[in-house]
Formats: sequence, structure tokens, C-alpha cells
Amino acid sequence: MMRLRNGRRLSTAPIRRGRVPKGRVLKGAAGAIVLAGAALGGTAVPAAAAAGEYVALGDSMASGPLIPDITGPVGCGRSTHNYAHELASRLGVTLRDVTCSGAKSTHMTQSQSTSVGGVDTGTVPPQFDALTASTTLVTLTIGGNDVGLVGIAQDCATLDPTATPCKGEFEDQVAQRTRDFSPKLSAVLDGIRARSPKARIVVTGYGLYIKQNGCWPVQPVLPTDANFLQGSVNAMNDVIRQQTTAHGGTYIDLVTPSAGHDACQSSSKRWVEGYVPVHAAAPLHPNASGEAAYADVIGSVLGA
Repeated sequence: MMRLRNGRRLSTAPIRRGRVPKGRVLKGAAGAIVLAGAALGGTAVPAAAAAGEYVALGDSMASGPLIPDITGPVGCGRSTHNYAHELASRLGVTLRDVTCSGAKSTHMTQSQSTSVGGVDTGTVPPQFDALTASTTLVTLTIGGNDVGLVGIAQDCATLDPTATPCKGEFEDQVAQRTRDFSPKLSAVLDGIRARSPKARIVVTGYGLYIKQNGCWPVQPVLPTDANFLQGSVNAMNDVIRQQTTAHGGTYIDLVTPSAGHDACQSSSKRWVEGYVPVHAAAPLHPNASGEAAYADVIGSVLGA
């Protein structure tokens, strides 16, 4: 075991090119989802009676895995303190939250198989099933799984300062997946508009996960790879912004307000967790402070 600057330990078992094995980081988090779900009974927060009908769509950045309390299907890792629940409380609207960890753009119109720690946890309906003609607000966070950024970030982790940066191995693949995502997002936005013609469509980008040049070994990615990973997030955000604007939606930039709150910051300042979380949240995902901050940013745009 190797002790990082924050006092946490990370396994130094032999791995390809000195990297942390893929899946190692999330295994503990997945198991914790099951335990938390059993303890909490999957109880949902009652939605406020209101004039508006709000549907939240998206992946784990929106669902908030491992942030207490769990609600809905355990495999979706959906929290009662994700940004959708926080935003609904501020707006005083009725919420249908169908966000789900692992969701891709295809899961807007297709059912999604879920699992925790490799254990099958069932299938959830297409997220678009929650949309109706009376829906007045839709938030969407999607793209991270289409591009595969969390998995690549895991592959890029290394405790060896002399390791070959992973950028050369993944750069072309990420660029192609990002290009492929653009028409998929276009179809998703068209689908939302067709099902909920009266709704305001709000699409978030993804936040600032790691600062310029990173902070190896606190977060075990080399400076070149830290810039590559966040640069890939930024490139995906550009696609999201372009498609959202082209479809008449409202794009929410989360990188700018996240400055000073990335995974390299102290536990009291960070909005996203690193490879070894210091708060109840999944690795490489927003924590409760981050979800609440995202709700504030979205709410300010909506005039909440």
C-alpha cells in the first residue's frame, strides 16, 4: 500500500503501465450503494405540490450516487440530495427524477440494465417515459458515459511518476466518441421537445474535476493526463453547449463556477470527489456540496 499526501492509501499491486486497475476505484462505492439502500429502504423525499411539473433526466453526475439518502432503484444510485431534488425544493415544483448511474443517450428511449458491484439489480424504463405533454421543466445531464470518461480516468491513474502518460493511448478514441455524441444529443433534444412541447429544456455541462496540471499524487494522474482529462470534459461540454443552443434550450456552464472546488482542493472546498472520496459520494463524482452548488447555479439562471 502507498500513502498519499491526504493520508489515504491506494493499492500498489502490479498493474499495466503502473496504473490503478480499472474498476478498482468504484468497487467499494458500488457495495456501499447496496448497503445504504438496504438501510434506508429506498424512501423518496415527498415532492412539493406545485404548479410546475419538473422531469430530471441524466446520468450519475445528476443522480448523485452514494450521497445520502438513496431513492428509487438502487442500481441508479439516485440521491434525495442530487441537484434535481435540491432544485425542485427551491422552485416549489413537482419532481419526477429518473436520473440513473450509467445512463447513456440511448437510455432516454431504451430501457437500462443496472448493476451494483457486478450484481444485477434489474432494469429501469426509458427515461423519456417520465415526460408528458404537461411537463414544464426538463433538466438533462448526459454524455459522460457516451464518451466513457470515467473509465478512461480510471485507466489513466498511476502511482508511478515515470509512467508513460495515457493521453497518447486514449486521445483519438475520446475525440471520436465526442464527435459521435453530437448527433445523439441532437436526437435526445428533439425527443424531449416532441414529448414535452411546453417544457423549458435546461442542459448542464460537466464541472471542473481537476485543476490545471492536477495535483499528483493526491489525485494519481500525471500533469499531462490531468490536462487531457479535463480538456476532454471541456470538449464534451462544447458539444453539449452547441447542441443545446441550436435546439433552443438553456445551457448551464458548470466549469466556471467550479473554479477552486475541484478534486485537488481541501475537503471543505471540493465539489467533486477524487479517486479516494473524502465525503459520502462516488469516486470522480460530485458530492453533496457539489450537487447543491449545481442547483444554485441552475436556479440562478431560472430565477429561483
